[in-house]
Amino acid sequence: MRNLCQSGLLRIDIPGAARTSGGMERKSNIDLFGASALILFALHLAFNQVVIKVTAGGFSPVFSAGLRSAGAVLVLLIWIWARGQKWDMPRRAWFGGILSGVIFAAEFTCIFTALDITTVSRASVIFYSMPVWMAIAAHLLFPGEQLTKRKVVGLVMAMSGVALALLDRSGGHVSWTGDLLALASAIGWMAIVLCIRLTPLNEVPPAQQLLFQVAVSAPILLVIAPLFGPLIRDIAPIHLAGLLFQVVAVASLGFLVWFWLLKIYPASSVASFSFLTPVFAVLLGWLLLSEEVAASVWGALLLVSGGIYLINRKPHRP
Repeated sequence: MRNLCQSGLLRIDIPGAARTSGGMERKSNIDLFGASALILFALHLAFNQVVIKVTAGGFSPVFSAGLRSAGAVLVLLIWIWARGQKWDMPRRAWFGGILSGVIFAAEFTCIFTALDITTVSRASVIFYSMPVWMAIAAHLLFPGEQLTKRKVVGLVMAMSGVALALLDRSGGHVSWTGDLLALASAIGWMAIVLCIRLTPLNEVPPAQQLLFQVAVSAPILLVIAPLFGPLIRDIAPIHLAGLLFQVVAVASLGFLVWFWLLKIYPASSVASFSFLTPVFAVLLGWLLLSEEVAASVWGALLLVSGGIYLINRKPHRP
């Protein structure tokens, strides 16, 4: 997931085309297929925010997150076995893997709970501000990733959007707890990226990174779930379908598709599509859940999305 935060431009020219480890041609820029796939993936992640909220009608949020991680472990193991891959986690990467799994559990405790007590639109705008916090951390920790004037403008825009969303309490179902949990989950997402970049975990293939995160987080989430109230609420077929969607289409195979796209297209170009997810999330919350979206949330959405785009975008080279 660390590549999600790398800055980039929609189109980056790289001399020649390379081959990926699987024999596929690595593209030097985003073509029509790549753009379509990334737009659909952003829509997919936004729809997942709606699914999480709906599924909470049958399962408590943290219990649902634990079941999702447990199911994803099974799906990922089957996928790795079917492809004839081997589990290869060097000992020096175990600390980073365990730490990322613990943070993963904390992140999804926060975002699942946030989506249960506040609107999809508010939670998504705040949660997908993560590249903002990552840009600040990268400026402090990684040489060569310092903030430029353009990125500073993007940071100011995005942080103004988050502040606007947090401070306006009018319209729809709002909750300080939900908003702050969404913000904490964004920080947790950033922390996972830092954990991967700063430890030997960055030497491990993405599928194994993801498997480690869901395998460590599943027991943690399932153990702490009773602390957040009854595990079962009012289960109906739609809640079971929502849980299955999260296990198969998001937590396992969904991100494997993301990693596959990263093998074909420049990571920096792929990252520039991340600003679309909160846009789609607000629209889907409005269309599918009939959420009341205050004018301030629309304004916050424009500021956060525009800020993320400026942070990700790189100038054309002459």
